[in-house]
Amino acid sequence: MSDHDFQLSRNPFGRLVFTAANGEVHDGVLPVRAFPIGAPDDGIALVNGEGQEMAWIKRLTDLPDATREMVEQELASREFMPEIRRISRVSSFVTPTTWYVETDRGAASFTLKGEEDIRRIAASTLLIADSHGVQFLVRDMQALDRASRKILDRFL
Repeated sequence: MSDHDFQLSRNPFGRLVFTAANGEVHDGVLPVRAFPIGAPDDGIALVNGEGQEMAWIKRLTDLPDATREMVEQELASREFMPEIRRISRVSSFVTPTTWYVETDRGAASFTLKGEEDIRRIAASTLLIADSHGVQFLVRDMQALDRASRKILDRFL
């Protein structure tokens, strides 16, 4: 299905409604980024409640403005990924442990259940999931200050 074989609208509850070229309607579709860190505006699937792909969007910029804005709003409302700029301290080097960090959205603290919740997604890029499922991003470990890297090394 190409980028323009569908229409998006919102139902009275604010959920996205997908209407295919053949008139088939799916309520509550969600946009899912294929490459959320490396290429966030390229490769977005629109999936229904069962996880089936309804459409593939090669590039957000290819969409008509109104449709693009709906997809971007939906992604923004679902994606909350603070970027860690500095690790101030941790409560202990044994998990579960509380991390105190500085992010691009200000100071934060979260509980790390286990080392397996730190995932390397590129050579020096990490995703850290807290006990509530919030994803914290470390875009470049080498860009962190020495003290932050030292703390991080204890968990990797």
